[in-house]
Amino acid sequence: MSRKKVGALPAPARAAMVQIPIKRTIDRIPGGMMIVPLFLGAIIRTWLPGMPQFFGSFTGALFTGALTILAIFYVCMGSTIEFNATPYIIKKGGALFAAKVGVAVLAGILLGRLWGEAPVSGGVLAGLSTLAVVAAMNDTNGGLYMALMGQFGAPRDVAAYTIMSIESGPFLTMVTLGVAGLSAFPWQALVGAILPLALGMVLGNVDRQMKAFLSPAVPVLIPFFALALGANIDLKTVWHAGILGVGLGIFVVVVTGIVLFLTDRLTGGNGTAGLAAASTAGNAAAVPAIVAAANPAYRPAAATATILVATSVVVTAILVPIVTAWWYRRMQARQPAAVPAAAMQP
Repeated sequence: MSRKKVGALPAPARAAMVQIPIKRTIDRIPGGMMIVPLFLGAIIRTWLPGMPQFFGSFTGALFTGALTILAIFYVCMGSTIEFNATPYIIKKGGALFAAKVGVAVLAGILLGRLWGEAPVSGGVLAGLSTLAVVAAMNDTNGGLYMALMGQFGAPRDVAAYTIMSIESGPFLTMVTLGVAGLSAFPWQALVGAILPLALGMVLGNVDRQMKAFLSPAVPVLIPFFALALGANIDLKTVWHAGILGVGLGIFVVVVTGIVLFLTDRLTGGNGTAGLAAASTAGNAAAVPAIVAAANPAYRPAAATATILVATSVVVTAILVPIVTAWWYRRMQARQPAAVPAAAMQP
């Protein structure tokens, strides 16, 4: 449409064309599609707690249907996980997966002996819990990893996330907490936690059209379950979680970063892929609520753990690209300079 024609439009038509960059603004925030709706739900829960019940119907369901939305989310997420992988992808992805989960298990065992299931009740660490630490460490931010490896790695390093994506969901966190000697989960809860993801994996692998149908819903569902999760959080009781969340994010980058860096070097890499995986996935913020629903022993820790993990998502999304880019540039600087072809002539 020419400028002349636009100017000729009546005022109501021109006003209708005005666009507000809501998504672009949210996308500028690391993990914004998870963080912004989560805090919006928490704000409503804190200052307008009766609103979902007042409106009821579909509006009320948006604030109370977190587990239902998450079940759908994990079916769609599962459809993106490939069964078939090359030996390199299995080796690289499997090693990083085992290292990430292994260090979370170790942290769960150590902290479980100190704190048990309940959050720390006093002091500088008040509100921190074994659940929060394990949930933050267990799940890698796949989008961030693939973006970084797409820039600093090889395509096969990007594909390694097909193995690492098995971390998604509450299943491994439940297993980790059980291994740590804390309250056990009935086998039905463990199986139920992984069934939606497994169903999605089967559908996506046996029928490519089902994968194409389900996979686009993954990013769409994130703000909806984030809003419902936030609606269970009272900000007045977790005001201190911001500072703790920053500390938790730094802890995840440092501890898992070191382990994953060494694992990557041992499997033939230069450490870049390991550092790129030292993050917390946005959907990890959903894990505490699911764990608490499966085992009431974790309910006192769930609300604060959700905020802590959500903060860790933001912190790791900022720090991991910085650390990964710094290490990549350092590796590039160590490479011998290419000798010009003209200089090789006798």
